[in-house]
Amino acid sequence: MAITAQDVNKLRKMTGAGMMDCKKALTESDGDFDKAVDILRKKGQKVSASRADRETSEGSVFIKTNEANTEGVLIALNCETDFVAKNDGFLALGNEILEVAINENPENIEALMSLKAGDLTIAEKLTDMIGKIGEKLEISAYVRMEAEQVVPYIHAGNKLGVMVGLANTGGADQTAAGKDVAMQIAAMNPIALSKNEVPQEIIDRELEIGKEQVRAEGKPEHMLEKIAQGKLNKFFAENTLLSQKFVKDNSVTIEKYLDGVAKGMTVAKFERVAIG
Repeated sequence: MAITAQDVNKLRKMTGAGMMDCKKALTESDGDFDKAVDILRKKGQKVSASRADRETSEGSVFIKTNEANTEGVLIALNCETDFVAKNDGFLALGNEILEVAINENPENIEALMSLKAGDLTIAEKLTDMIGKIGEKLEISAYVRMEAEQVVPYIHAGNKLGVMVGLANTGGADQTAAGKDVAMQIAAMNPIALSKNEVPQEIIDRELEIGKEQVRAEGKPEHMLEKIAQGKLNKFFAENTLLSQKFVKDNSVTIEKYLDGVAKGMTVAKFERVAIG
């Protein structure tokens, strides 16, 4: 049957696919719109498979909290180019996935992919978008956080997102302090909340590096352990959040800054996700 321009335009509005792709799908399906949609989706799956080895080093981070700010969800949606990362359709898809995640509370990315957004699963939504834009897409991070107050922060360009879980807030809205801490995390990239949470393998490595540095300086062997321990303590101070000097006021640590805002207030947990 003859495929009209009106038919092609109708399918474009239904799917968002390109004009030539819509025309080919309608021709192949003999004008059956449902079959044409399936053909376009299958094309998306083929595109996805053919681009499986492509790097997705661009994308955007999406964060949302519930109304009480006691729960937060972070999603990182990756693509191949910055051009697509700024595309309205891509951003709309990221926010749609975010809504599903915060409402359904999936356990992990695999569970999230199987959930439905409208008539399609998240996995099918990704496949459809791949077919439309011709780039590989993937959800590289999904993080859920619960705390007394969860404060979200997205760095300029949407390439870096932070969630801070505050404790002992005194029942007050501590968004401003949470944002300060989130910006600290974005800039300084601490490896842990405190020295007690630093993995033992990192501690062992830092001690060994410290000893080798002391040996290279010609210090006596009996002094190695003590000096290396001092270097380790400096490492903790520079790389664990609560011990870091506050970037806005180097006279206090993050721990002391928060305690000054509200007595006993601290960070219970944090998450930092960067793209690229």
